Amino acid sequence: MAPANMKRPSPSDQAHSLLEWYDRHHRRLPWRLNPGAIAQGERPDPYRVWLSEIMLQQTTVGAVKSYFDAFTARWPTVLDLAAADVDDVMKAWAGLGYYSRARNLKKCADLVAEEFSGRFPDTEEGLRNLPGIGDYTSAAIAAIAFNRPSAVVDGNVERVVTRLHAIETPLPAAKPEIKALVKAMVPTDRPGDFAQAMMDLGATICTPRTPACSLCPLNDGCLAYQSKTQERYPLKLAKAEKPVRIGAAFVVERPDGAILLRKRPLKGLLAGMAEVPTTDWTARQDGADGIDGAPFEANWLPRGVIVHVFTHFELRLSVYHAKLDIPPPQSWWWADQNLLGEEALPTVMWKAVAAAIPSLGKRSGKKKKT
Repeated sequence: MAPANMKRPSPSDQAHSLLEWYDRHHRRLPWRLNPGAIAQGERPDPYRVWLSEIMLQQTTVGAVKSYFDAFTARWPTVLDLAAADVDDVMKAWAGLGYYSRARNLKKCADLVAEEFSGRFPDTEEGLRNLPGIGDYTSAAIAAIAFNRPSAVVDGNVERVVTRLHAIETPLPAAKPEIKALVKAMVPTDRPGDFAQAMMDLGATICTPRTPACSLCPLNDGCLAYQSKTQERYPLKLAKAEKPVRIGAAFVVERPDGAILLRKRPLKGLLAGMAEVPTTDWTARQDGADGIDGAPFEANWLPRGVIVHVFTHFELRLSVYHAKLDIPPPQSWWWADQNLLGEEALPTVMWKAVAAAIPSLGKRSGKKKKT
């Protein structure tokens, strides 16, 4: 336990210590202005802030960097993105996962272009009215892009704050308490830097395992550190076991190596993405996992089972492979193997293709996460 008479720094003192640390140790990220540039009057680009925050939802910084660079090279402004074809956006997003983000990204760009002349609203409330932007993302954009004193709380910040105050309430019930504590710390002069400093602290120092507490600028007021219980926090309720769904995927290869693809329905899981033919599995029901579920007769050869974990369930697909040349059914198409990386194939479909044709697995290097 921490000493009963332990004197703790005030929230404003903690924010000051954190910002001093951030000025020296901030991460250099492609969407971020360094504190020195901001101090000299540069302003963050709301488009780049928004794009990075959408990409970073449920995805690691390491996975996002290359996608962010590719998107901003191809569509440098929100007006450019609004003018893009939605299928091109989905192809560029393929492999980054959580594909509803990409669909909302395009809807948001369209709305900002049409109703706001390419300028993002500069308040949390205004930002929350845009597609794909919720409480966290609106607070992050408002703080980082527009220097609004918003309380920005992501998973890194939750970990920092629950340790700092030894919060015994488990997540998610502790969220309101955490947000109130963060709000008390937010400095009026540098709220954007403060938000990013808290994220950086959680990502680099206050890590889930073996945090580097001796290097932490907040350790003199951290109750968990003083009581040596850092890894106890944050407390979380036990997660329910994910259900397992089964189905089958059918990889059709033409003699010249082209792969037969089709587009998934525009609603539901992986909506609008490309896929090899599969049976009718969903998050709630199994699909056929045998040759009887094939889209047409062929000499189907079994190629094993691939496993893919979605947010709410685990999918196991039996993979079958056939070589033949047929006219593609309506709305299906043959995709050149050498150009397969340009298709909007989600990771689970790359796994199926790689199981059927192992040499193609090496070409899916940019495919990260679904």
